[in-house]
Amino acid sequence: MMLTPEGRSIEGAFSPIVVETSGLDSIELTVALVVLAVGVLLWGFERYRTNFSKSEFLVSIILSGGIFAIAVFPNVFEQLGEMVAIDRRPFAISLIANVTLVCLVLVLFARTRSNQQSVATLTRNLAIDQATDDPDADTQPSVYVVVPAYNEAESIRSVVESLPDAIGGYALQPLVVSDGSTDATVERTASTDALVVDHPINQGQGGALRTGFSIAQQRGADVVVTMDADGQHPVEELPQLVEPIIDDEADYVVGSRYTGVDESNNSPTRQLGIRVFTALINVMTKSEITDCTNGYRAIRASKLCEMTLSEERFSAPELLIEARKNGLRIQEVPITIAQRAAGETKKPKLGYAFGLTRTIFVTWLR
Repeated sequence: MMLTPEGRSIEGAFSPIVVETSGLDSIELTVALVVLAVGVLLWGFERYRTNFSKSEFLVSIILSGGIFAIAVFPNVFEQLGEMVAIDRRPFAISLIANVTLVCLVLVLFARTRSNQQSVATLTRNLAIDQATDDPDADTQPSVYVVVPAYNEAESIRSVVESLPDAIGGYALQPLVVSDGSTDATVERTASTDALVVDHPINQGQGGALRTGFSIAQQRGADVVVTMDADGQHPVEELPQLVEPIIDDEADYVVGSRYTGVDESNNSPTRQLGIRVFTALINVMTKSEITDCTNGYRAIRASKLCEMTLSEERFSAPELLIEARKNGLRIQEVPITIAQRAAGETKKPKLGYAFGLTRTIFVTWLR
């Protein structure tokens, strides 16, 4: 109570002004939580662009948003608490518990992804160890045709047996990478001239190609060709892929169904998607390709070590962008995409567009 000079009471005349803010009472805690939110988001971004883990990136976005909301807009949570008769003390407890949970979840994801990468590396190494040394590797130039195959027993043998013995004076060696096949893919190719290795666990087309690239490099390949195991890539068109490299006109030659012949019977939606993703890559890399998902390609083997390859499934955009980023001379040639000889496509129906988009942006940014 305060008195005037006349002795009169003026209680409440100078009551303190209460300023309501949306932040926490402690500025230090607010700043710490904002920093934590940014750190979680950056962690998720780094894990995503390094290891392509969609789940880690999504969780990091959700957790980062939640932490930021707690730091800057805690009244929202208080109002929600009032709706269900929860006071601030349980809120403080839940805040600490959630921050602890965030840390535990991040550690769990990091360890899980690390284990997945270890398993993938072990799988590829086991397959690479299956390849015997080639005593003639250093005495003659060679073209290795890497054929990733997952449950392609119906077509793989005919694809391998249709390959010629040589192209342009270069010995040709088929290399089949069975990617965890559960059918007779390995048995059907065992009696052919192909070198056959088998992933004990499915790794995806990108993982199978990386295994094939490693074996081809170890055995002294000069040119590496990739082609599908389903018979859609005509063997008679191999020379037009390989010759620009042999003639030192290019380092990376990729086929195009759109300047050649497309008999794949892809749906209009998939056709449109390929063109859209191709245009996107052209804009982002200043390229002039017409078919970004074509798997019929030839690469100068010595250039493979310059490319950072980590994509396990959607490898075509990664290879193109890496080739462009590393200054490889890229040439596109018209080829034919035939109808699948047998079996069913292994391309995922759900998430295919998202997977290509992710691969394009992650490869471009790293």
